[in-house]
Amino acid sequence: MSLSNLFTRHLPSLDLHGLDRETARVYIEDFILENIKLKNRDILIIHGIGTGILKQTTHQVLRNHKQVVEYQIDFYNTGSTIVRLKI
Repeated sequence: MSLSNLFTRHLPSLDLHGLDRETARVYIEDFILENIKLKNRDILIIHGIGTGILKQTTHQVLRNHKQVVEYQIDFYNTGSTIVRLKI
């Protein structure tokens, strides 16, 4: 299943609005580990559009995380990223 075909409303989600870069990094790491334990294959991270700092931080964490198979910007909401995890 392609990530772009997912109906994201039912995915576990993390909203990073209002967080600074380092706090967001910790939240993302914890969220990934929690969802791996719960055996959730797909998750949604809401970083917003704004200046792009949270999006950049999110993608940096995802790019370097060994448990992330793939990720992409949600086609219908560019302020969020859909993530596929190894479970």
